[in-house]
Amino acid sequence: MVEPVGPRVLAFESSCDELAVAVLEPDGHTLGASVVHSQIDLHARYGGVVPEIASRDHVRRLDDVLDTALEQSGQTLETVDAFAVTQGPGLVGCLLCGLEYVKGLAVGLGRPLVGVHHLEAHLAAADLEEVMPELPYVALLVSGGHTHLIRVEQRGGPHALIGATRDDAAGEAFDKTAKLLGLGYPGGVAIDRLAAEGDAGRFPFPAPMPGKDNLDFSFSGLKTAAQRQLRDLGGALEGQDLADFCAGFQRTIVDNLLKKSFRACRREGLSRLVLAGGVAANSELRERALERGRREQVEVFLPSRKFCTDNAAMVARAGWLRWMAGARDTLDLAARPSWPIAERR
Repeated sequence: MVEPVGPRVLAFESSCDELAVAVLEPDGHTLGASVVHSQIDLHARYGGVVPEIASRDHVRRLDDVLDTALEQSGQTLETVDAFAVTQGPGLVGCLLCGLEYVKGLAVGLGRPLVGVHHLEAHLAAADLEEVMPELPYVALLVSGGHTHLIRVEQRGGPHALIGATRDDAAGEAFDKTAKLLGLGYPGGVAIDRLAAEGDAGRFPFPAPMPGKDNLDFSFSGLKTAAQRQLRDLGGALEGQDLADFCAGFQRTIVDNLLKKSFRACRREGLSRLVLAGGVAANSELRERALERGRREQVEVFLPSRKFCTDNAAMVARAGWLRWMAGARDTLDLAARPSWPIAERR
């Protein structure tokens, strides 16, 4: 698909502990640069993100990350046509770091500014691949803070929210359980790695929301089940026991995500499924989604892992789409730590 020529977009992402800057060329598809500065080492000792530490590190790193992105792209601030920035959801202090910085650039250079919904950016990540999914499709957007099923009718929205978590997100369940197991931060990555060597059948976990024929998710009970089972096993696990526990826990989450996702495809009468968000980088989820897609004749699209976790390339794409739709934000643009990506259908 050939898209019209638009602006060269310089985008910033600072909603949590990653600080990222990207340059997207006027065709809306070619990346000139995508730079991500991770704070994993800063937060590992605390077992999770500390908002104040994250914000302060963003402030220290903004100039350097921007300079690296411009150098990689061969561009300058003067050759940028528009700015895009994550407006939310996210940690308000972190959001403000990127947002106020970009406002300053927009004022100084006289360039337009576009605010981007963080989840909209995750949906746009699939467009950065060589082959973009055809519309319409079902998207499973699964991360540390969100687990949504969305019907995507057009790029850039509006969208239809057809399923969501009633309590905890899948990514939170991974991270909190990893902390119980003493696996450190980021926990989801550690569970994924150990699960590859484990026997998923050895430690069974209850299926979330058993008997419910809907498209919603719930993972709070699964976290509680993991805590109780760990207590019954005597606390700390090591070696094969730990790997088997992780495999069983991960298998339960993946089973539930895929069951609801393919149910959504059937109910919506669609044969395309897109995975998005940080948990979409999970190895078992990716492998089994493709396998089940082949079996059920559903085409499954997986963004590259680098575009699943937080990055500015996806923000640039979402910003490009908003700009092409006529969006222009003023300097009154404010950080919004939480708001829905779509109305519930």
